[in-house]
Amino acid sequence: MPLALLALAIGAFGIGTTEFVIMGLLPQVAGDFGVSIPTAGLLVTGYALGVVIGAPLMTVLGTKIPRKRMLMLLMGLFIVGNLLSAVAPSFSVMLIGRVVASLAHGAFFGIGSVVAAELVAPDKKAGAIAMMFTGLTVANVVGVPLGTLVGQSVGWRVTFAIVAGLGVIGLAGIAKLVPDLPKPEGVQLRHELAAFKNTQVLLAMAMTVLGFGGVFAAITYIAPMMTHVAGFADGSVTWLLVLFGLGMVGGNLIGGKYADRALMPMLYVSLGALAVVLGLFTVTAHNKIAAAVTIALIGALGFATVPPLQKRVLDQAHGAPTLASAVNIGAFNLGNALSAWLGGIVIAAGLGYTAPNWVGAVLAAAALVLAILSAALERRTAAHGTVVVGGMPSEQRTVLHH
Repeated sequence: MPLALLALAIGAFGIGTTEFVIMGLLPQVAGDFGVSIPTAGLLVTGYALGVVIGAPLMTVLGTKIPRKRMLMLLMGLFIVGNLLSAVAPSFSVMLIGRVVASLAHGAFFGIGSVVAAELVAPDKKAGAIAMMFTGLTVANVVGVPLGTLVGQSVGWRVTFAIVAGLGVIGLAGIAKLVPDLPKPEGVQLRHELAAFKNTQVLLAMAMTVLGFGGVFAAITYIAPMMTHVAGFADGSVTWLLVLFGLGMVGGNLIGGKYADRALMPMLYVSLGALAVVLGLFTVTAHNKIAAAVTIALIGALGFATVPPLQKRVLDQAHGAPTLASAVNIGAFNLGNALSAWLGGIVIAAGLGYTAPNWVGAVLAAAALVLAILSAALERRTAAHGTVVVGGMPSEQRTVLHH
């Protein structure tokens, strides 16, 4: 794997840290600004919505800019957003800082996925994408716990200043290590938009929303579930999230490895197993050891879907992958927001803190159904000798089998 992937992974590490560390610092932020916890929660919601909106917006703005330069600009935006959060004199200014930082998120991973795939041989593309996403998963093991500890010890502003520093390192790495890849000839916005006429691209994005949504249905409410149901102390939640992060790291690497060999079977196994494990979590959540093991499995199975889903979008949007790739990152965050909302509904309905696990199981099972449907449509298309590429049928291309 080329060193350029390390620079992308460092950027991903910083982005992953700033996305999730706020969850552990909400009480401190709320106290300093004199707002309620639900109001402080807008810093999470605002970031997620910023990713959904920013992914296509920033990618469209970057259609005329070489990919390396665009990655550098995105890291600059990330740095500015986190510095603004670190020095924010009011809650509204911090919220603006969070949104500014989030605008870089989707486009960075979207364009970064395309760049990572171009840096390696065709049979190593998913592995390269997984290597970049390793930065995001490691952030949940190292960056988020350390950022939370620093924020609780010396102040949350220091945490965001450090995250901005990570952005500077990522920016320098990209400038030094990522090659100036030639801009594809003839790529225009209308070509990128044409990819969304492709049923397979839309199915892959729907799988992303539902599959990863299944993970966050459970993990969003992990703190009350583990303290009220499993009986863990409040301080144990941090280490349970570290277990979740370790599972994410392992699942991401495994997903990247096997997606290059058999993409669709990898999705069948990971989504099917995820649905089963989420369903079982309603039972294992009542036992400390079983709950801890289940949390790690959810992280592993959930992130085992990330490289194959991202590569699936790149494959199906062949010839115009950049916007589709970035929008798919937004789809992950849309799934997070959707599942958190649904999980809150079932808890508010009096079904208990384990009820979101059933929501997650249903979402993951729905993603599996879509994966089976997608493969069936692909086989049908292959039988007719036609494949849709970027929204346009082509008789000359061979259907990709995974």
